[in-house]
Amino acid sequence: MSIDMSQFHQVFFEESFEGLDVMETGLMELDLGEADVEEINTIFRAAHSIKGGAGTFGFDDIASFTHVMETLLDEMRSGSRDVTREAVDLLLTSVDCLREMLSAVDAGDAIDEERKNSIQAKLEVMLANGSGTQPEKQGSNSGGTGNDHPTAGVWKIRFAPHPHLFRTGNDPVRMFRELEHLGELNTTVDTSKLPPFDELDPEESCFEWELELRGECSEDDIIEVFEWVDEDCDLSISRIEDKSEQNTDPENDPSISKGSTGVTEEKPEETQKIQQKLPATKKKASKKTSNENSSIRVGIDKIDALINMVGELVITQSMLSQISEKFMLEDIERLRDGIDQLERNTRELQENVMQIRMLPISFSFNRFPRLVRDLASKLGKNIELKMSGEQTELDKTVMEKIGDPLVHLVRNSLDHGIEMPEVRKAAGKPETGVLSLNAYHESGSIVIEISDDGAGLNTEKILQKAREKGLVGEEEELPDEKIHELIFAPGFSTADQVSDVSGRGVGMDVVMKNIRDLGGVVEIKSEKGKGSTFTIRLPLTLAILDGQLIRVGRHIYIIPLVSIIESIQIEEENCNSIAGKAELYKLREEYIPVVRLHKLFNVEPDSKKLSNGILVVAESEGQKVGVFVDDLLAQQQVVIKSLETNYQKVDGISGATILGDGTVAMILDLPGLVDLSKKDSGRSSHKEVLMAEEAVA
Repeated sequence: MSIDMSQFHQVFFEESFEGLDVMETGLMELDLGEADVEEINTIFRAAHSIKGGAGTFGFDDIASFTHVMETLLDEMRSGSRDVTREAVDLLLTSVDCLREMLSAVDAGDAIDEERKNSIQAKLEVMLANGSGTQPEKQGSNSGGTGNDHPTAGVWKIRFAPHPHLFRTGNDPVRMFRELEHLGELNTTVDTSKLPPFDELDPEESCFEWELELRGECSEDDIIEVFEWVDEDCDLSISRIEDKSEQNTDPENDPSISKGSTGVTEEKPEETQKIQQKLPATKKKASKKTSNENSSIRVGIDKIDALINMVGELVITQSMLSQISEKFMLEDIERLRDGIDQLERNTRELQENVMQIRMLPISFSFNRFPRLVRDLASKLGKNIELKMSGEQTELDKTVMEKIGDPLVHLVRNSLDHGIEMPEVRKAAGKPETGVLSLNAYHESGSIVIEISDDGAGLNTEKILQKAREKGLVGEEEELPDEKIHELIFAPGFSTADQVSDVSGRGVGMDVVMKNIRDLGGVVEIKSEKGKGSTFTIRLPLTLAILDGQLIRVGRHIYIIPLVSIIESIQIEEENCNSIAGKAELYKLREEYIPVVRLHKLFNVEPDSKKLSNGILVVAESEGQKVGVFVDDLLAQQQVVIKSLETNYQKVDGISGATILGDGTVAMILDLPGLVDLSKKDSGRSSHKEVLMAEEAVA
C-alpha cells in the first residue's frame, strides 16, 4: 500500500526546527574541556531525531549532513574528544546550515549545495584530525551484550508491526532498504493473519516478517533502523552462528537446537535486553498528523479553563432557553439575570480564548544569546547578556512582529553602545560590558527594555549630523529627548564607517515603523558615559482593544482607550490659530494641536464651531493631540478587523470593527491622523473610508 508521506512533512519540519533550537541552546551552554555527558546527550538526541526523520522522508542531503554532526557529537559523548571552542563554533555553524537546508526543503527551494558541502568538509576534516584525547580502551558499555561494535555475523530479526502501523506514516519497505545498507538481507513474510479479501482493511498491517541479516553491523545499527516504530511493533533481535564459517558439529554443540540449520535457539532474556535498548521516549514525527502551517503549544491548564467556561456557557444558555419557552411578565428579572450571566460568561470565555494565543516572550529572547555571542566575537568586545522577565506573556502575533525591531536594537547597543575593552578600562569600567533584556506587564501593555552600560548616545554628534542632513535648523535648539528621537529618522546614522553590522541608517527607522504598526511607542533614556535604555510599550494583543466610541456627524469612530488622557468641553477663549491654518488649544499652560476629523475625512459634523463640540485629548508618540468630535458615546471592547486584509491600507485608520447593531466603525490611528493633519490632504480620504466600511461589512 502506498502512503502519501507529504502529509507528515510539516510536523517533521516543525519538530526539526525545535530540535535545532535545543541543539543551539545546548551548544551555547557547553563548558570547554571534558564534556558534560547529559548536555551532550541532549544535543545528540536532537540531532539523531532530525537525521532519523530526514531519512524516513527521503531527505537524504539533510540526513547525511546531520550524520557527520552526530559523529562528532558522539565522540564528545564517549569522552574520546574534548569540547573545544573550535568544535563548538563549527557545530553552531552547522546548525545554521541545517536550518537553512530545512527551510529550503520546506519552501520547495533548492539546497545551497556549495555551503552545505563546504561545512560538511570542515566537519570531516575535524573528525579526521583526531580528538586530542585518547579513547578509553574499555569494553562495550552497552549493557553487557558485547555486540555494540560492528562485527561480521548473522542476525535473526522478527518484526511484527501492530495493525495501525501504516496510519503512522511508517512503511516496512523503507526499513528493509535501510537494513540492506548494513549487509545481505533475506526476508520471509508470514501471511497467516491475512483476513479474507472482503474483510481486508487496506490501512491495517496484517503481515509479520522473519529477517536474516548477514554483514558487519552491531545491534545498535539494527535497533536504529527500527527506533521510529518501537511502540508500534513487536521486535526481537538475536545473533546466530553462521555454519559456513564454523566447523562446529551440530550434534555435539549444545548451543544449536536439534533440527536447526545453523541457527541458535533464541534466548528470551537476550531478546529482552535488546528490546529494552530501544528508546522509549523517542519523539516520532509520524505520531502527529497535523498539516497546519504553524502551530502553538498550549498548557493543559488553559484548555481546562476553556472547557470549564464552555460548560458555564451551556448552563446559561439552557436557563435562557427555559425562560423563553414559557415567558411571562414576571420572568423579566430572571431574564435580566440570565443576560447578565451570559455577558459575564462571554467576557470570561473571550479572555480564556485570548490566553491561548499568549506565549512567553522567551520565544523571542532565546535568539539573543547566540546573536550576542557571535557579534561580540566579530566586534572584538567582551559582552555579558542578562535576561529577565522571559515568562512574560504576549500575543503570538505581536511576538512574531516584534522580533526584527528587537534584533535591530540589540545590534545597535552592541555596535554603537558598548565600548571596546581598552576604552572601557581607560574609563574606569569593567572590560566586559553588560547588555540587559527585560520584559514586564504594565497598565494592560507589555514593556520591553533593552539597556546597556555603554557610552550612551552622543547628543552633540547626533545634532551635528541632523543639521548636516537638514533635519534641524542651524540655530535651532532641541532638548536631549528630542535629539535622541532623531536616530529614528530614515537614513540617519552617526557611524563613521559602513559595515555589515551597522552604519547604513536602515535600522532604527524600521524599528520605529514596525512598532508604530503594532500600536506601540519607543522611549529613549541615555546618559553619556553610563549607557542607554530603549523602552518599547506594546499592546498585549492585536485582536481586541478597549475603545472609546465617538461621533462626528452620523459617523462613529473608535479611539483606543489606552491613548486617551481626558475629554473636555471646549472653551472658545482657549482656542488659538497659527497663520490661519494650524489650531492650538491651551490646556493648563500647554498648547495642544487640534485635529478636526470632519475635515480629514470630509464628513458633515453637527457644528464646525469648536465651542459646540468636545475635545478628546490623547497621546501620540509622546505628544498630546486634541481630537475635535461632536459627541462621546460608550466605551467597549472591540474585535479588530484588518483593513489591509479586507480592503487596503487607509491613512489615519488602523482597523475596523463591527458594532452590536451591525454597523461598521473605523478605529483611528492617532499618529496617522497627526501626519494627515500636517499634510492637510484629508479630503481625499472620505471615499476610501466609505469603501473600507463596505469591505469590512
